[in-house]
Amino acid sequence: MLTFIGLSIILLIVALLLTEKVSPVIAMILVPLAGALAAGFDFGQIKEFYTDGTRSVIQIVIMFIFAILFFGIMSDVGLFRPLINGLVKLTRGNIVAVSVGTVFVSVIAQLDGAGATTFLLVVPALLPLYRRLNMNPYLLFLLLAASAGVVNMLPWGGPTGRVATVLQMDVGELYRPLFAVQIIGITYIAALALFLGLREKKRIEAEHGTTAHTGVLLTPANLTAEEAALARPQLFWLNVVLFALTMTLLFSGLLPPGYVFMIATSLVLLINYRNPKEQIGRINAHAGGAIMMASIILAAGSFLGILKGSGMLEAIANSLVAVLPDAALPYLHIIIGILGIPLELVLSTDAYYFGLFPIVEQITSQAGVPPTAAGYAMLIGSIVGTFVTPLSPALWMGLGLAQLSMGRHIRYSFFWIWALSLLTLLSAVAIGVVPLP
Repeated sequence: MLTFIGLSIILLIVALLLTEKVSPVIAMILVPLAGALAAGFDFGQIKEFYTDGTRSVIQIVIMFIFAILFFGIMSDVGLFRPLINGLVKLTRGNIVAVSVGTVFVSVIAQLDGAGATTFLLVVPALLPLYRRLNMNPYLLFLLLAASAGVVNMLPWGGPTGRVATVLQMDVGELYRPLFAVQIIGITYIAALALFLGLREKKRIEAEHGTTAHTGVLLTPANLTAEEAALARPQLFWLNVVLFALTMTLLFSGLLPPGYVFMIATSLVLLINYRNPKEQIGRINAHAGGAIMMASIILAAGSFLGILKGSGMLEAIANSLVAVLPDAALPYLHIIIGILGIPLELVLSTDAYYFGLFPIVEQITSQAGVPPTAAGYAMLIGSIVGTFVTPLSPALWMGLGLAQLSMGRHIRYSFFWIWALSLLTLLSAVAIGVVPLP
């Protein structure tokens, strides 16, 4: 009975997330509640499930709220813009350099963990250059999508926080081994950019009889009046120091990530916006994204609290263990990781991490696989494809800016993205981040 109700809860939530009939928050709050009542649990027991579930994610919620505020304000003051503009200037007029430079521009732009911001920064800056050099704009989106996906492993990016939510562990501790995986992944993407850049150069030579418009004079887009009012170019280096100190303290583990971002957000506001009205205005400007992410994590905490506390998750795992071949159980997380990119096309981020991952983790744990190993395998296997799925609103926005087709982007990028994902997952296995049974 618990297996049936638990599976029904998960399948219904996944269906609602895929069809976008309701928001993830509504699905993950009301469906588990109805399932718990149908299973015969009283309100006293449901209260315990809720309390345990939300308590386990509160530190992750705090980190997300203040990380989104911090990076949003850093973007407002113009911290990332000179770095991106500098890379645009360095790569100008050389097709191979533009391809490789796209990777590093995208990496910098995605540091705030917000896909929408990344596309807003990168596409307007680089698309005119691609078109001026007769480069395929879908190459820009391939390299941007792959780079931003790998950077999205950062603790405040989203997927890593979701895995930490399911495993009920500190997101900073979970992330540390992933830093090496990110470096490997970015190296692979840079190598792919070099290869595709050379291929693009040959294509342009064949079609246009020239390698590029050398000496292209292309200046980055002018700031809007609102952006200029918020920018603080005179405080650029002070903001760089604050950013570096924040990252150092974050990775040192001396303080909890949420508290680090609380302090950093307070300092960046104090340094750049002395007027209390301006400070509140900057918080309000980014509060929407912060509250959205926090509400999803809290809703997921209550959902997982009911599944775990009621015994439904364990019952589902036991039932699946009984029907799966014994030899496959210790490798199930790796199998799902290998299929991560195709699954990105049909499962939303929440459905993948809050619907599929808890079941896989329960099954592999019974086979002796460490819970973190299952999390790393599924995370690394899918995250490169974050922006190659029609379920990504940020990707739709980026393609809209460039007036390009989602279908052509997927056809152009999908197999390259999958190959990058498999290489990165294989490397994670090789260096022991995802240990084999």
